[in-house]
This record gives sequence, C-alpha cells and structure tokens, in this order.
Amino acid sequence: MISNSDIIFQRRSIRKYKSRKPVHKDLIDHLIKAGMSAPSARNKQPWHFVISQNPKTLDILSERHPYAKMLKDASLAILVCGDKELDDNESYLAQNCAAATQNILLATHACGMGAVWLGVYPREERIKMCREVFDLPQHIIPVALISIGYPDEDKPVNDNFNQEKVHWEKWQG
Repeated sequence: MISNSDIIFQRRSIRKYKSRKPVHKDLIDHLIKAGMSAPSARNKQPWHFVISQNPKTLDILSERHPYAKMLKDASLAILVCGDKELDDNESYLAQNCAAATQNILLATHACGMGAVWLGVYPREERIKMCREVFDLPQHIIPVALISIGYPDEDKPVNDNFNQEKVHWEKWQG
C-alpha cells in the first residue's frame, strides 16, 4: 500500500497492462466501496457500477470507444453510471459520478494496479454505445468507463502545480 497523499500525487493514467489476469472479487468490492465513499450532491448517492471481466465485452468496448484500445489487455472495466430516478439533475449526476470515478482510480493505484478514465458522458455516441453493450435502462446514464489491469508501464510523477492558476480572494489575471 502507498501512503496517504502520495496516492494522489503518484497516480497516473495507465494504458498498458501485463495480461488479462483476473482480479479477485474482494479487490473489486474494495474498489466499488471506494467509489461509493465519494461525496454526492445532497447525499443522493445516485450511482451504479457495471463491472465486466468478460474478454468479449472488453474487446467490443476496445473497438467501439475511440480511446479504449487498452481494454484488449485489461483485466476488467467498470462503467460508472448515474441514476435519473435517484437524482433527475444530470449536471449533479455527472459530478457525483466523477467523484466516484476519481475514488476508484485512487483506490486502484493504492492497490498496485493501473487504471485509466475513459470519458463517456456527455458524448451521445458513447452513451448510446454503452447503453447497447451493457443493456442499460433509459433512466441510467453512463458517465465514465474505467479500464483496470496489472500495469506494464511506469510513468514518472507529474507535478502539475501552476501558481498562475491560483487566485486569492479575487480573480488576478
């Protein structure tokens, strides 16, 4: 395990995986619990998670999502979705699911695995594709697809801090 804030600073988008080695259900449950620990507007927790380890499904996703080629080697994918029956405000759904997605990415890194966030919402063609592949009902909005696997690349830590984007009290530009 990696120490607390180092997880945030060291996490990188990992697109190369060693193999499609299965991920134990306990670890997947841990990742989903991390997602469900995210904050949500008005504490509605309007998320659902669709997990796929099926190689055929991962291959289909890798072909149909324009930036998901890495799913050919991934161990699993998690589709993070918002439920309009739990919160009918799509803007909040997207933000809530983004927070859950980030928690899953951080938990994945902390467990020594690699992941990358593949955008779905608000791209209509990607939403439609996910609805078809995962047979989603109309009140469920796919927001993010997460590719997860055993990393086959090391990336240096980024220091993205930029003082010019920090403003105290008022906009300074």
